[in-house]
Amino acid sequence: MRQLISALAVGLTLAAPAAAQTYAVTNGRVVTNTDSGILENATVVIRDGDIVAVGTGADVPSDATVIDAQGGWITPGLFAPYSQLGLIEVALEGSTTDHSAGESPFSVALDVADGFNPAGTHIASNRIEGLTRAALFPSTGHNIFAGHGALIDTSGAADSLFQSGSFVVADLSQSGASEAGGSRPAAWAYLEAALADARGYPGRFAGDHEGDALNRFDAAALLPVARGRMPLILQVNRAADIRRAIRFQEDNAPLQIVIAGAAEAWIVADELAEAGIPAIIDPLQDLPSSFDTIGSSLQNAARLHAAGVTVAYATLTADGYFNARLLPQHAGNAVANGVAWNAAFRAITLTPAEIFGVGDRYGALAPGYAGDVVVWDGDPLEVMSAPTAIFIDGEPTEMESRQTRLRDRYINITDDTPFAYRD
Repeated sequence: MRQLISALAVGLTLAAPAAAQTYAVTNGRVVTNTDSGILENATVVIRDGDIVAVGTGADVPSDATVIDAQGGWITPGLFAPYSQLGLIEVALEGSTTDHSAGESPFSVALDVADGFNPAGTHIASNRIEGLTRAALFPSTGHNIFAGHGALIDTSGAADSLFQSGSFVVADLSQSGASEAGGSRPAAWAYLEAALADARGYPGRFAGDHEGDALNRFDAAALLPVARGRMPLILQVNRAADIRRAIRFQEDNAPLQIVIAGAAEAWIVADELAEAGIPAIIDPLQDLPSSFDTIGSSLQNAARLHAAGVTVAYATLTADGYFNARLLPQHAGNAVANGVAWNAAFRAITLTPAEIFGVGDRYGALAPGYAGDVVVWDGDPLEVMSAPTAIFIDGEPTEMESRQTRLRDRYINITDDTPFAYRD
């Protein structure tokens, strides 16, 4: 079944006309991520890039190309809330990395959109595992601010970066403290001063004056955050630091904070829920890699969900520039540790889209949503399941990558040389 549908998807890709057309994905278990829940033996119809019908009785248009899921699962595409796809090609080769700039005089104003490469080879290997959207995160340089993040699709097309300037990232953890002068008080003081600079822009920078923490270019870039129009992603793990982040949001309304990392968030789950602060976590983070994460627990996800915290899952314990494809595995482990299946799957699809303000367009299967649709040969949270067909914006995508092409090239080569002379 898997080979049949994969071949069909590739054939559709190669034959697809330039103009969008109609597709009907039929005979599958449809995970809608809406109040409709999971629909058995249902159909998803995509026209001109958007979903136009979902249901057990959905009519298949006469002009539709039909993809038979053969009883498999049909879901929204996966959305990675924390990745560096297209920013890093080879991590140890500086000329192929664009995720940080420690020598730059700028920080907040740095935008990963300017360094994103849609032709990065890791994008295809993530796409064929069901990942259709991702948030790109910068890394910090010479102070607590990493810069602006962006949102991409994984089609590999030239226009696959569909939103730049989506959020600002700041590190208020142990590593951020070291960049701010050596302590957490220094890091929080720097953040306070930076927000004051942004609120005072441009008047504070009249003449030759500079800000207390930021230059005028960075202050202008932080202004949307200070006015509550753009989320501020705070990288924190300790429960104490998360409580400080909660107070910081209360004291700086209308600031919108999201925490990332959040290894000890379960300790303050009720406080996070009351504050309405979302958390981006890794459900597999269970061992302390530093003093910041001593309270790491496999129960983190379940306890946060139970408290009512908005939770998205990331692959923080794996390399984010090529391993965002492991999202279903991480979500599956959350289920194994007490999270309901629907909640875990939502945490890698619709919830990340909602956190970044695009939840009315991505992450669900319903009329009006983008045609990001994945067909699976089994439960997507089971480690042995795999996609058999993938649509992004209503267009079928290639089910191959550099790795699969290398596999196919060498899998049947026979070495007839004597054993002692083989490589």
